[in-house]
Amino acid sequence: MDMDWKKLYQQKRQTPADAVKLVNSGDRIFIGTASGIAFQLCSALYERKDELEDVVICHGLTPRILPFFEKEAAGHFSTTSYFAGPGERTGIRNGQTRFTSLHLSQIEGWCRDVAKPNVAFFEVTPPDEEGYMSYGAFPAFSEIVRTMVDTVIVQVNKNVPYTLGCDTRIHISQVTAVAEADDDLFAIPNLPFDDTIKTLSQFIVDEIPDGATLQLGLGSLSNAVGFGLKDRNDLGIHSEMMTDSMMELMKAGVVTNKKKTLLPGKSVAAFAIGTPALYEFIDHNEDMYFAPYSYVNDPVVIAQNDHMISVNTAMSIDLYGQVCADCLAGNQQSATGGQIDYVRGAQMSKGGKSFIALTSTLTNKKGTSSRIVSSFPAGTAVTTPRADVQYVVTEYGCVNLKSLTMDDRARAIISLAHPDYRDELTEQAKQLHII
Repeated sequence: MDMDWKKLYQQKRQTPADAVKLVNSGDRIFIGTASGIAFQLCSALYERKDELEDVVICHGLTPRILPFFEKEAAGHFSTTSYFAGPGERTGIRNGQTRFTSLHLSQIEGWCRDVAKPNVAFFEVTPPDEEGYMSYGAFPAFSEIVRTMVDTVIVQVNKNVPYTLGCDTRIHISQVTAVAEADDDLFAIPNLPFDDTIKTLSQFIVDEIPDGATLQLGLGSLSNAVGFGLKDRNDLGIHSEMMTDSMMELMKAGVVTNKKKTLLPGKSVAAFAIGTPALYEFIDHNEDMYFAPYSYVNDPVVIAQNDHMISVNTAMSIDLYGQVCADCLAGNQQSATGGQIDYVRGAQMSKGGKSFIALTSTLTNKKGTSSRIVSSFPAGTAVTTPRADVQYVVTEYGCVNLKSLTMDDRARAIISLAHPDYRDELTEQAKQLHII
């Protein structure tokens, strides 16, 4: 049996250039997401541009500007995505990318009804002693895709971490072609946080008890929250995304997962993205449990963690409590992702809390503006409806909107705005007959 899989591996082994010859015009190819994209296979495929027509690339949160997103690819390639990153934003501007909004807990529907891939590219580890290769830092729904396609091409990369959990592996017998191509994993540095973020994060930290289970996002706010929790005890993790801040809490012994009511002893995630140190940390880490979005992001599953704490960010919030976190004034910045999955799941949890956090102002080339507004500009999508929002946090405080009437809710939200904008927001609230 041991020799059988090794022989099979050698039979299927090809160069990236030869492996992508399995792709035909009209095919729909899943290439991966974020920290799990088979970039070398993508490059080899684009070299065949002049031989192919109407190939659809399916993906999400692409950190590199691949040539598929450029206008020159039109007619040969187009793309479809469920989560916007740097690549997708370029593709949308160039008319190359079509975007679909959905909750990550419903990703199987996107695969089946929108992406509809018949070919899959996966970046995987070298095979283990039984011939299994790990999907690495992004197993989230790779196995679901594998069951849908006819052709599977794997990019074997020795730098990919071997992750443990549910549906995190693929066997060589399930693969059509193997292309060995070592590549650096996409890494995100730890973002520093300033005094404003530190003040904001402390309001959240004060609401997190010992034994709570956490969902955190990526970025300076999550780093600040993680740093602020160093004196807590027996925290747990159940989060769509495993990040460096969570890794540091595990290393410090703050996260033990002992008090978790679901999968005690395990930090649960759908994927990981962060620094090279994080990818090294999750490699063969038996304290980690990676599972599909359909499980990790299911609000009913999330709610099985007592004292579930969900922390998400926003670009803007209006006086009704509506949250814009992915598309502002027609600019698709990210996606709905798992925000509502965790907003709802945390509040369904015994003792759980959901936080939407944002700084009160934004400063850019146009100057400084309030993130708290009376109404959103045209072309803005509501990510989280007002009826779902619980705690809202800025550097000026933390308020629970859940039980407030609309006038009290507006007053509470105005209290979170920068003082320079509060009078104007109050007058606008009166004009809208909110207060």
